[in-house]
Amino acid sequence: MDFTLLGPVSAAVDGRPVELDGAKQRTALAALLLARGRVVPDERLTTLLWGWEPPATSTNQLYTYVSRLRTRLGAGHGLHRHGAGYRMDTDGTTVDWDRFRELADAGRADLRAARYAEAERRLADALALWRGPALADVTEHLAAAEGPRLAEAHLAAVEQHAEAALALGRHDELLPGLTRHVTGHPVRERARAQLMTALFRAGRQADALAQYEEARRLLADELGIDPGPELRALHQEILTGTLAGPAAPERAAVAVAPAAPAEKPVAAGPVAEPTAEPVAERATEPVGEPTAEPVARPALLPAAPRDFTGRETELRLVLDALHDGRDVTVTGAPGTGKSALALYAAEHARDAFPDGQLHADLRDADGTPRSPRQVLGWFLRALGTAPAHVPDGLDERAQRYRTLLAGRRMLVLLDNAADDTQVRPLLPGGGATRTLVTGLRPDLAALEGARLVRLGPMSPAEAARLLASIAGPERLAADPESTARIAEYCDRLPLALRIAAARLADRPHWRPARLADRLAPAERRLGELRIGSLDITTALRPALAALDAPAAHALAVLAAAGLAALTAADAAALLDLPLDDAEDVLERLCDARLLEPGSGADRPARYRMPALVGLLGRLGRAAVLAA
Repeated sequence: MDFTLLGPVSAAVDGRPVELDGAKQRTALAALLLARGRVVPDERLTTLLWGWEPPATSTNQLYTYVSRLRTRLGAGHGLHRHGAGYRMDTDGTTVDWDRFRELADAGRADLRAARYAEAERRLADALALWRGPALADVTEHLAAAEGPRLAEAHLAAVEQHAEAALALGRHDELLPGLTRHVTGHPVRERARAQLMTALFRAGRQADALAQYEEARRLLADELGIDPGPELRALHQEILTGTLAGPAAPERAAVAVAPAAPAEKPVAAGPVAEPTAEPVAERATEPVGEPTAEPVARPALLPAAPRDFTGRETELRLVLDALHDGRDVTVTGAPGTGKSALALYAAEHARDAFPDGQLHADLRDADGTPRSPRQVLGWFLRALGTAPAHVPDGLDERAQRYRTLLAGRRMLVLLDNAADDTQVRPLLPGGGATRTLVTGLRPDLAALEGARLVRLGPMSPAEAARLLASIAGPERLAADPESTARIAEYCDRLPLALRIAAARLADRPHWRPARLADRLAPAERRLGELRIGSLDITTALRPALAALDAPAAHALAVLAAAGLAALTAADAAALLDLPLDDAEDVLERLCDARLLEPGSGADRPARYRMPALVGLLGRLGRAAVLAA
């Protein structure tokens, strides 16, 4: 089978085109192909098809689209149900996006090694695969989530191809394509420098200088910055006539592919959206010239918890990834201390990011996700943009944000992310800036190139240390048995432990045994785990609120059963469902971080419901959300 994404989405079997039913079916196919063999959760597919507010029948409609897609593709479709999602096996198939990446990567390696002829040939072949804007006929939601990285990869290949062709002395042939490219993307300084170089080598020094003046004016008017140092240096070389000639001029002209394959060589969605390429690739991807010295050095990180305890392994994973130039995603159940770990790691990595730190809580006070547009407005103002100059649109804000971060070494902490589609517009375009993301949802693992760090309950020793660090070590050391009971009643969740320890600290006349006894009755435990603004029920509420009605009902039924661990067969009997459907429900509850999967060695697979989740489940979603 052959699939195309670099233009209209299409499929062919044995050379015969496959009829696809419309934008949503094409969206499902494209999302599965872009996942490159990974499982795409139902929730992500639903978001890509319908956005933030899917219809009540979205689950059934999704199943229908996938079923029809299987029928269209035939027996060798490779499309399978896997847990609470779908995956597509692309072995033995061709996908033009995968082929483009292979050719572009090889061309980039040749370019770095000064093999200019090979680089030009491979990059020209890669660009020839494009048949217009990528993902041209999918939903706007997939276009916004995935289109920008395809667009950025295309633009990078255009500029790398131009670099190779300039090194071969093909400036005359490049001029039409480079002129068109710069007209479409006027603030990409690398492309502007290439056009200036081609014009100068073609004997048009005045036109080359005029290009610099236009760039200087646009950057000042649109972004409030000066041209970067490399563009300024090139301008000086053109003024003095000292610009070097081609690195490896050819003796005979060879046909060269145009610098841009279409009048608008942009994937669905504007170039200004985040690239979402793996971090290791973005670190070497040309993304424009560094900006001038910034006028603002924001320091937006809240204070890290001074009594942070435990999590040594996870902390080391986060710090090692940041120092290795990788982004990091921290996921885990509510109350596992994702934000505390991220802030503590950010504080310890501060010296590695001398140009500042940005921070935003991506969840509003009522639990609803904040819009990326709003967050970008905060960031732009923190980076020195006057309020009157902050653009209105999301795309323009994202473009200016990445431009201001280019050439800077900053840390961006995005806390409580709803999903990857909310995060993508907030990712820097490349360079040395790193992003640290926290959130519940498993689809945050879809952020390409990021190191995934998952938090679970603390170990018994860590839990005891956290309690002691807040309530006092001598007091708890005198009664280790009660200390262990408190930790278990708190499910060894850092937030619940912190609440319990704060209650002990506030009541010096209580012995640990008294608090343990108060936590013992299931009917009062949730009420005991509350002090000031800290409330375990409030922390767990967003995960419960995100469940659809069938999953919430299943949670209530399973919680009422009171089983310490259960299998899919147990759930099927309790829920009166077929075994496969019951397993899907269990996996959806795992995705919501309301169940914990057992070890991979369990046969059959077993799932554990944390005691605090079980208490909430017995209350029912309506009661919890109304509390």
